[in-house]
Amino acid sequence: MFTNLMTMQLNITPDRLISDIQKEFNEIFPFLKLEFFNNKSFARNNFSASQIIPRNRKLGEIQKGIKEDIIELEEVMKVNDLENLFKDKFKLAVQVFRKSGNLWLETTMTDSWSLLQQNNHGKEISTNKGENIKPDDFDLTRDADH
Repeated sequence: MFTNLMTMQLNITPDRLISDIQKEFNEIFPFLKLEFFNNKSFARNNFSASQIIPRNRKLGEIQKGIKEDIIELEEVMKVNDLENLFKDKFKLAVQVFRKSGNLWLETTMTDSWSLLQQNNHGKEISTNKGENIKPDDFDLTRDADH
């Protein structure tokens, strides 16, 4: 069965607040969030909570010389492709986080999943609280005992 792919455009300009970008992203993917980091190396192991840039900062303040452009998002886009797009096009370090109950988890182990898969998994584990999980579902701890 085919469904219409959900797409959206994020307008990136120097005067936009991080919170505006996050809000637009979260309206489409309510169980995901984007965090912007002060990390010029873009190395995964260098991302830390202390490097999260406050939501009230403008993109032009955190990345001098940023040019106005658009990021086109599709629900089938992989998380790592989105993160690389921000890096390559705007020199911005972003991480996608997925809601898990009351926590937000980095998606580093599942960056090859699409935004839709991540969002659906976040919805499932945040709303079902573990009940009615199908055996073929994405369960990151399923094989941990073996």
